[in-house]
Amino acid sequence: MSALPTSHPPAPSLWDALPSSVLLLSRDGRALHVNTAFCAFTGLTAAAAQGRGWLAAVAPAAQPGLLAALQKAEDFSMQLQLQWQCVPADGGPREAWVDCAGCWRAEHGDHVCVLHDMSPARRAEQAARAQAEQLRLLADNVPALIAYYAAGDNTCLFANKQYAQTFGWDELSIVGRSVTDIIGEAAEQQIQPHVDTVLQQQRPVVYERQLQRPDGSAQWLEVHLVPHVDAEGRSIACFVLISDITRHRLAEQAVRESEERFSKFVQASCEGIVFHKDGFITDANAPACALVGFELSELLGRRALDFVAPDQLAKVAAVMAASEETAYESAIIDKAGRRIAVEFIVRSMHCGGEPMRMTIVRDIRDRQAAQARIHHLAHHDELTGLPNRLAFMEQIEPLMAQAKSSAEPLALLFIDLDHFKRVNDSLGHLAGDALLQTVGQRIVALLRASDRVARFGGDEFMVLLSGGSPREVVAEVALKLLAAIEAPLHAGGRPITVTPSIGIAIYPGDGDTPAQLIKNADAAMYLAKARGRANVQFFDHALARSAYASLVMEGQLAQALERGEFVLHFQPQVRASDGVLVGAEALVRWQHPERGLLLPDEFIALAEQQRLMLPLGLWVLREAARAARRWQDTGAPGAAEVPVAVNLSMLQFQAVGFVEGIEEVLREVGLPGRLLELELTERMLMDDLPEVRRKLNQLKALGVLLAVDDFGTGYSSLGHLKELPIDKMKIDRSFVTDLPQRRDSAAIARAIIQMARGLDITVIAEGVETEAQRAFLSRECCDELQGEAISPPLSAAAFEAWRARAAGG
Repeated sequence: MSALPTSHPPAPSLWDALPSSVLLLSRDGRALHVNTAFCAFTGLTAAAAQGRGWLAAVAPAAQPGLLAALQKAEDFSMQLQLQWQCVPADGGPREAWVDCAGCWRAEHGDHVCVLHDMSPARRAEQAARAQAEQLRLLADNVPALIAYYAAGDNTCLFANKQYAQTFGWDELSIVGRSVTDIIGEAAEQQIQPHVDTVLQQQRPVVYERQLQRPDGSAQWLEVHLVPHVDAEGRSIACFVLISDITRHRLAEQAVRESEERFSKFVQASCEGIVFHKDGFITDANAPACALVGFELSELLGRRALDFVAPDQLAKVAAVMAASEETAYESAIIDKAGRRIAVEFIVRSMHCGGEPMRMTIVRDIRDRQAAQARIHHLAHHDELTGLPNRLAFMEQIEPLMAQAKSSAEPLALLFIDLDHFKRVNDSLGHLAGDALLQTVGQRIVALLRASDRVARFGGDEFMVLLSGGSPREVVAEVALKLLAAIEAPLHAGGRPITVTPSIGIAIYPGDGDTPAQLIKNADAAMYLAKARGRANVQFFDHALARSAYASLVMEGQLAQALERGEFVLHFQPQVRASDGVLVGAEALVRWQHPERGLLLPDEFIALAEQQRLMLPLGLWVLREAARAARRWQDTGAPGAAEVPVAVNLSMLQFQAVGFVEGIEEVLREVGLPGRLLELELTERMLMDDLPEVRRKLNQLKALGVLLAVDDFGTGYSSLGHLKELPIDKMKIDRSFVTDLPQRRDSAAIARAIIQMARGLDITVIAEGVETEAQRAFLSRECCDELQGEAISPPLSAAAFEAWRARAAGG
């Protein structure tokens, strides 16, 4: 309400022209004049509204406040929301909400009040509330989990009953909770990449999650995430819709398994298969359709004899009439009218209780053509009788074209004999020739007639598997070839054994030309050799790049020790009860000149393959011992008696003179044995127990501490452990990661701690990353802790600074 700068009220005719309800009121609340809009709004006549009659339209509860405001002599500006009793012209009595926001004081202390009808807004508010209740009712009764999360802090702004109850909340208590509070940290980490995509790219995301129910069965959830973007294009929230699709996935799985069983049966020979009843085709597989050039829909219902060459009709009809189960050669006519030589393998069967005939249709054109060209020695290897490189290249091009037209893959196997040169060098070339002949025969014996095999040169053979063989069938054939070739044979009057390395490339994915396909099969063969020889490897683009990178790294690794590129980092080990430093684990890092700091997982396996683990392990031992000696010599607080722990490899532990090497390092550095701790895996302790016991006793005689690393992941016998001089057990990080929420991990950790204490062995937990894990292990009386929650691995300088801070220095 605001005062008008006027001393005379408007003329009544002017008031009546106003669309709003207007009253001229005296200070004591009497109506001096009301306009036409007021009468229409309230249903009162102008005469009835005079005096205090107008108050009949004001709710009793609202009258005192209004009259009190009118009594004030000064201008007043206040809003009164009144429950107005009125009888509008269009109906019976009803309640209306009016806003007396337009009152001002006139010249003689009278007041002009302008009333605004707020009923439509109030009714809209009620309608919105009713709509919200309907939405809540709908949301709580749909068969899905629904939630709405704020984009900034991932807090829940809305959730239906199913969503809230699923995670142990209700519709009210879940509001304002974070994602972590509701679904847990582990689940949040899994879904966060999807949430980031929704909010950052502002596009819906659909993904599935597979969970395990308490009864062990699988549950599939389909999750829809939808961004909520405001008018300014900002992501303000994310809608979540979760549906249980377990039933659909199980149904799909059942259908898929049924189809796979049928497909395996139909594709058993990787040849065309036709089913017919009473001579009429009822089904055919893809190779059969491709063979004759018809779609399946064009074959169904037609007579099988329609596709047989005219000169073969009598023979085929006789076999069909006699219901013979046999195999014989014949000929068919394809869609283009071409004659195709085939082999029919006919069997009788029942389907749905009705008799049916199954005919395997094998295309034997290539086999016949090969037999016709066998006299062309220029296309065959003189030694083995196999097609040579030229013949193979002539064969592969049309087969690739045929595979392209029929959308069927081809598998190319590149076979190379391992260490064949040694056979020639030791037994002579005659023995080598005999070996190559036998290998060629064994390869041919394992292949189908439609497959291709060639001697590519030297000790290299090529095999091309046609007919759209699935990847697993190709792998099975390759393994059979591997076993057949490496079987012992006699050459030069003595038994010898040779192993092959086999690389496989699949057309069209691994190459769309013969040269590229052969090149990639060759690369896969070299990958097989790099992985120990005598094995099978499929070509993989990423693995090819990785193999090249590994080859480069091999050369760099051999020089890394000479160049001083290895460094040690140290991770503190503290007493669980009070956090006092009790040791440090030495961890090797490779300061690669191009790739930066590399962790052990990126080069240790390669070092072991190259037998660089022995010099590298010795370097780690010596540098760790020097660090421990330096800490002891500093005399700083917390510096004394801090042993350093070093991981041992199996290669080091089993090396001749291992114990003597440890003794030499201690003597060279001048380090007491009690300040060196060696970590051994359970596997090291299981091989040759008497020898292991002897070595460990020798180490104990030097004062060296002994720890079992990654305890609980191996297969060590408790009976063996109690016979060995073990000082410490390290609980593997895989059991610590899920503490304390997973009951099984908690039970395992608790059992290891109790067992260690019973054996009077110190127990340390590695991989402690959270305060919850730290608190649990402390409660369970774990002796020592190591992990990110205490400190990450530190450089030597950073470790010494950390040690000084921990000691209060």
